[in-house]
Order: sequence, then C-alpha cells, then structure tokens
Amino acid sequence: MRIIAGRYRGKRLAPLTGTAIRPTGGRAREALFNILAHGKFSARPVYEDAIVLDAFAGSGALGLEALSRGARYATFMEKDRQARAALTSNIEAMGVKSSAAVMAADALKPPRSAAPASLAFLDPPYGEDVAGAALTSLAAAGWLAPEALSVVEIAAKRGFIVPDGFALLDERRYGAARILFLRFAL
Repeated sequence: MRIIAGRYRGKRLAPLTGTAIRPTGGRAREALFNILAHGKFSARPVYEDAIVLDAFAGSGALGLEALSRGARYATFMEKDRQARAALTSNIEAMGVKSSAAVMAADALKPPRSAAPASLAFLDPPYGEDVAGAALTSLAAAGWLAPEALSVVEIAAKRGFIVPDGFALLDERRYGAARILFLRFAL
C-alpha cells in the first residue's frame, strides 16, 4: 500500500498482518480524497490545513494521506499494539513526527481531546457495528469541532443509523465498502 498523492506520493506504508485490520483500498482512498478535494463540502479541499483525527487508524493510511496532501496535524487513535507499531513506523518513514500523534486508545472510550478535529476518519472493523457509537463517543469527548466533517467507512451491506448531532451529507459505494460523509452540528 502506498500514499496516493501529495508531498509523499508513492511512499510505501508498512503492511499490517492479521484479519482484525482491513485497510481502505487504494482505489477507494483515491476516490475519497478526490471527493474531499472537489466535493460540495467546502470551497477548498477539506483536508487543506485541517486538524485530522484518524480513529481506528490501523496503518494510518487515511490520516497520512491527509498529511501528504496538506493537513496541518493528525492524531491517530488505535488500540491494537501491532497496528500502532506499523503506524509509528509509517509516521517515522514519512518524516512527519512533528505533525502527528499516536494514541493507544479506543474510539468507543476516547480520552478528552485538547484539539478538536475539523476532519475525522472512522474505519472500524467491518464485523463490528460500532461506527455510530464511536461518532457519539468522540463528539462527547471533544474530538470533533463544530461543523467537522466525519468520513465513515463501513461494509457496503451494513445498515447505519445517523447518530444525534450528525447530518448525513452523502454516501458512496466502492466494492465491499460504503463511505458515509457526515457533518457534526452541536
């Protein structure tokens, strides 16, 4: 897996092993960032100068892609030790340690945030129906700024109930994945 565009285009990411982690595929990631760059969510690319949260981070592909394309800072939240090791390796290989933080934390029980994100990525395991609960928990812990855009990836066939405080703006399907775009409104 590689970074698709931006300053670190082509940079290879450390692979993850095991079945618990399923990274967002390259084609879906490219389509997602094209939507964020040219979509209806902002007059400029959403990730430009953004404070990013990558919850259920895995290898960090989504947050690292945002940093490569001009995000100001990214916090990566991952509870799996092996995934955090790969993520830390990816951050070091890209030379973005000063623009990134890795937290050993669960997005369902996050610590309080000191810096709310304007863009959040949530890519929970497909077998677990936790995306809505994670959004609610992250918002309650101050991880989402007012009007923050949350991008949630779930299994294409899985249902999703939009949690209170969020508005569904758009959704797209890419093979086995469904990507939801939600706006957080206090």
